[in-house]
Amino acid sequence: MVPYQTLLAMGYTVDTVCPGKKAGGKCKTAVHDFEGAQTYSEKPGHAFTLNKNFKAVVVEDYAGLYIPGGRAPEYLGLDPAVIALVKAFSDAGKPICAVCHGTLLLAAADIIKGKKCTAYGACQPLVVAGEAIWQDCGVTGSVVDGNLVTGQAWPCHPALMRDFTQLMGKTMTNTNKKILILAGDYAEDYETMVPFQALQACGYTVDAVCPDKKAGETIFTAIHDFEGDQTYTEKRGHNFALTKDWSATRAADYDALVIPGGRAPEYLSTNPAVISLVQEFAAKPIASVCHGQLLLVPSGILKGKTVTAYPACKPPCLQAGATWDEGCPIDGCVVDGQLVTAPAWPAHPQWLAKFMEVLGATPSS
Repeated sequence: MVPYQTLLAMGYTVDTVCPGKKAGGKCKTAVHDFEGAQTYSEKPGHAFTLNKNFKAVVVEDYAGLYIPGGRAPEYLGLDPAVIALVKAFSDAGKPICAVCHGTLLLAAADIIKGKKCTAYGACQPLVVAGEAIWQDCGVTGSVVDGNLVTGQAWPCHPALMRDFTQLMGKTMTNTNKKILILAGDYAEDYETMVPFQALQACGYTVDAVCPDKKAGETIFTAIHDFEGDQTYTEKRGHNFALTKDWSATRAADYDALVIPGGRAPEYLSTNPAVISLVQEFAAKPIASVCHGQLLLVPSGILKGKTVTAYPACKPPCLQAGATWDEGCPIDGCVVDGQLVTAPAWPAHPQWLAKFMEVLGATPSS
């Protein structure tokens, strides 16, 4: 989801496909995390909605190809139609970006011979067997060789997306600003990880903090999804690593604030130190999504503002003096001055694009 929504926020048109499935179909995703075992753990993730038929893909219509990791590349590498598509992108000289196990598709397509590349560590024997030159760039780095960009795992998304978009020719400028993400336990997984990594990919410096925790400590995240029930479902998400001590956090050190949703804002809204910090950002750009607006309610920032949020948060927003935007769809956002609000994670592309616009960023191609 991070690469998909990052590229959309930067102004790219992005199609997603899966063999044997059509537009509107869904792929199950997995949460792979590093929790002290000798390999990654796996938990069920969000259901990802595809937007194009696999058989309708025409290579000439695209600027590049992105291949995610997970277990999918293991079986996709056995599909001749998938291998033919990867080879076609390579033969056309298009940028190809692969992360984690995604590099296995590059090996299966026989396009890494003599190329410097990387992948999840356990994939090294197969990558070397494909006659690639293995690079140990670390879990947050990426490797570029010609039209190929590869990374080891999802922590490398910021570097991976920066390199991939540079090859495709469209990046963001005027992003030399510092942004603070204010989160807590059971913040929504996407609503924490996507802005954290997407904003870094666009060139911003981003810190993430949680009350009473230090840099390097983690918070639990929650996967909130829409699966046909009257409200969202919840599953455990990634363990999200914080980057700064709460005790050392000062609003004066940052140009803007991001507040993810999930359940964290419910309890954070009762913490006077949190509300005081939010109030210190009142004159700066603030992007808040889903239940994140619950932190803006006691801060007084919503008074006189037109906003949106997760629908269940409408009553407290109105009680705080806000005007509710009745026409905002779940993938839309509302901008009022320097305040950018959205109803849930499907809105990330537009929400982040508008937030960066408020911050003064511009696409460069």
